[in-house]
Amino acid sequence: MTNHVVSLIRSDRAATWQEILSDLITDPQELLRILELNPDTNPYSLEALDKFPLKAPRPFVERIEKGNWHDPLLRQIWPSVFEETQTEGFVADPLNEEAFNPLPGLLHKYHGRVLLTAAPHCAIHCRYCFRRHFDYQANSPSRTQWEEAFAYIAADSSIEEVILSGGDPLAISDRQFNWLLQQLASIKQLTTVRIHTRLPIVIPQRITTELVRCLAESRLRLVMVVHCNHAQELDNAVIRGFRDLSDVGVTMLNQSVILKDVNDNADALIDLNKALFQHNVLPYYLHMPDQVAGTEHFYVTDQHATELIKTLHASLPGYLVPRLVRENPGEPGKTRIA
Repeated sequence: MTNHVVSLIRSDRAATWQEILSDLITDPQELLRILELNPDTNPYSLEALDKFPLKAPRPFVERIEKGNWHDPLLRQIWPSVFEETQTEGFVADPLNEEAFNPLPGLLHKYHGRVLLTAAPHCAIHCRYCFRRHFDYQANSPSRTQWEEAFAYIAADSSIEEVILSGGDPLAISDRQFNWLLQQLASIKQLTTVRIHTRLPIVIPQRITTELVRCLAESRLRLVMVVHCNHAQELDNAVIRGFRDLSDVGVTMLNQSVILKDVNDNADALIDLNKALFQHNVLPYYLHMPDQVAGTEHFYVTDQHATELIKTLHASLPGYLVPRLVRENPGEPGKTRIA
């Protein structure tokens, strides 16, 4: 931990989200010390770290049970030796996103909406990430290239929605985010901006007064899709952020990825969806994991996922059952599995 952050902890002032973001856990040895784990039990992979470094925010790590290698949050961030496994069908770009990348920072895969990679980095490296091999360097637009992206959107009257993704779109500053939202609001045919983000979960301090004000003042309909996989990820700070966002009219949805030994059981998914609904967040998608190189150990079969959805339908009201989907390259939308 840096001296700067140590001094913050010793003071009466809580760390800002920027300070937390600048002091991520990136050393597996530090993570092992904090969580009181024996490295010989579950060794980490130097090869995996080289390809996709460890990044974990301290507020997220605080929710992991010490001494428990089976903790569902730890499994999502631990650079396991299983990432070295090479499995046929698991590739670097399973969604063929390069084919839908007409301009830097812009993906146009579906009718009526485009995706902008608003930030080239995340606050956390989820080991199952489908963009772990994505070329963010080539998709970090300059101001001139942003203008080209806005012109592309404005020239296509069929585009009514912009999805802000990344990386994580909330990893940029409030000032940059406000500028981006204002530019989109100036495009007449746009009605909706959807923000796909993990930051309200992993660094809930990101939901600042400035950000909430920016969202409240926009003419656009705003939808925030948070990414939460397990009820253990929800603490009081996360819940406060949900409340502040819903209070200004932001529609709150959640998408999860079904992950082996994390949430691939009915109890975990039922608990998650009930907890989210208690705080004004509706389940949206339950994604099948993409077949990304290095992530085979998270994979679950369609049959198992389908059985889980059947159990959820029998146990929950329909509005608490997410759609089980897979993304297939070239399809006009997500493919529903069950």
